[in-house]
Amino acid sequence: MLGNRTFTMVKPEAVANSNTGAILAKIEEAGFRIVAMKKLHLSEERAGKFYAVHSERPFFGELVEYMSSGPIVAVILEKEDAVADFRTLIGATDPSQAEEGTIRKLFAESKAKNAVHGSDSDENAAIESSFFFADLEQF
Repeated sequence: MLGNRTFTMVKPEAVANSNTGAILAKIEEAGFRIVAMKKLHLSEERAGKFYAVHSERPFFGELVEYMSSGPIVAVILEKEDAVADFRTLIGATDPSQAEEGTIRKLFAESKAKNAVHGSDSDENAAIESSFFFADLEQF
């Protein structure tokens, strides 16, 4: 189903601020179907593995610390052209530059605490989904 699935993660501050339900409602209202979902608390080691692609970047340590600071909600979504449509729905990384009505405009606190993660390609959607959901075939 490459092209029809994407991965998102409701980040720690959005979960802590009780925005998970409202974020998921916006996602479903936009025509996405939730295929799989789970709430968990990432260890620093697990967060570091997920964000390993950024390990050489100066913000890596802060990112790992932030993503392991509280529970997250991992979600696999399905819709035609899922990755592109979801990137539009969540808006720009910096909420001050995000379009009105986007998830980040509505729920993000800052560029670093931007409420949700969204896969940036079909390939990464598959990799990120399998990181949290070992057997995608069951869905």
